[in-house]
Amino acid sequence: MPIAGKTYLVTGANRGLGRGLVERYLARPSSTVVAAVRSLERLSSKSLVELPKGTNSTLIVVKIDSTSQTDALEAISKLKTEHSITHLDVVIANAGICKAYPSVDKATIAEMTEHFSVNSLGALLLFQAVVPLLRQAEETPKFVTMSSAVGSIGDMEATPVPHLAYGASKAALNFITRKMHFEHPEIIIFPVDPGWVQTELGDNAAVTFGFGEADITIKDCLDSLVKTIDKATKKKSSGNFMHYKIGEVPW
Repeated sequence: MPIAGKTYLVTGANRGLGRGLVERYLARPSSTVVAAVRSLERLSSKSLVELPKGTNSTLIVVKIDSTSQTDALEAISKLKTEHSITHLDVVIANAGICKAYPSVDKATIAEMTEHFSVNSLGALLLFQAVVPLLRQAEETPKFVTMSSAVGSIGDMEATPVPHLAYGASKAALNFITRKMHFEHPEIIIFPVDPGWVQTELGDNAAVTFGFGEADITIKDCLDSLVKTIDKATKKKSSGNFMHYKIGEVPW
């Protein structure tokens, strides 16, 4: 049965997995879904209002650019003052980029900095902004970061392709997320690997490496990813690197 009455916030909500998550949560009854997008003016952002809604469910679209040091705080302020949001139950830091595929000897500082800024520090800024509202949830709230298998240090040999900028930024994200877990025991916090999904980002990487397309459909990913987030507990999930389908995986 769908879980009703929750308030969700998803970043990177206008396309790919972010949009899919918004659609899944919005279809639940009596749910409030905050869709955070980098630009409110994009057609993909404006079209979010067309997504089907469950009974008594509400969609709110806000601007959060992961490179901005103020957007997340301003969005939370607007949620409280303009939309009377008093708590958040689930926050998913989904926004991310993968714009370059350098090897160690070819990577530029600009590439590394851009990926670190969006993929690592963007989630940190989001957490700092949302943690007061997470603390107001009636049940144990959840903060989930969207990581990747290429961010695993312990299993690095499984992905022998040049992805230094993206992989290092996801490894940093994993560290930041696990540190959140230890410093905020009142919240269920973990990074999740969604697999190699047929999103624009995933398919671009697949073409770059000669594979044609990624190997997991968005629907198949979401079917398991949503369950993994729904069933996440402090004991089994928080502080662990979780795979969208098979459970805990190596750091």
